[in-house]
Amino acid sequence: MNTVAIVDYGMGNLRSVAKAIEHVAPQARVLVTNEPAAVAAADRVVVPGQGAMPDCMRELDARGLRGPVIDAARSKPFLGICIGLQMLFDASDEGNVAGLGVFRGQVRRFPAERMHGADGMRLKVPHMGWNRVAQAKPHPLWQGIDDGERFYFVHSYFVVPGDGALSAGRTGYGVDFTAAVAQDNIFAVQFHPEKSAQAGLALLGNFMRWKP
Repeated sequence: MNTVAIVDYGMGNLRSVAKAIEHVAPQARVLVTNEPAAVAAADRVVVPGQGAMPDCMRELDARGLRGPVIDAARSKPFLGICIGLQMLFDASDEGNVAGLGVFRGQVRRFPAERMHGADGMRLKVPHMGWNRVAQAKPHPLWQGIDDGERFYFVHSYFVVPGDGALSAGRTGYGVDFTAAVAQDNIFAVQFHPEKSAQAGLALLGNFMRWKP
């Protein structure tokens, strides 16, 4: 049976993610877990997250999950959501905290001086709501999803990859930023597919069928 571990480090929309995956992959075993051994044994791993990056990294370490998450990112189908994307990079401006260093790059806060829309109106931070995602390159997880489809975002920080080729999707909100990254067995997104209606369910279904 295809087992997917949703990593529980005390942060994030764990039950919403689990229910969405159960909906698109009813034959799979969906396990919300904070057990390092269960993460290591799973066929697929999802790391969701909401909240402050320093809290997330501290809780990940407190539960002994750093090693299993890094190993999963190196060896099996891996989906990062929101903080689960940001923690893959070297460091974050939020609390000046180090990430997992799977990818080179930084996590930056939306620059206050750039937070204006095309109409000149001030844009609020956190960025909360639906925005279009331009697909930067083809990928199996975009299958059946229109380029420019709308997804739901909740965040104040965004990733700046050291290698631009990592970017799989981009969004504009005051600045143009990376909304998805992809490399080998890793796909990670700044938006929340579990809150993104049919497009989000399509992405999660693609992940559960993906054979990188």
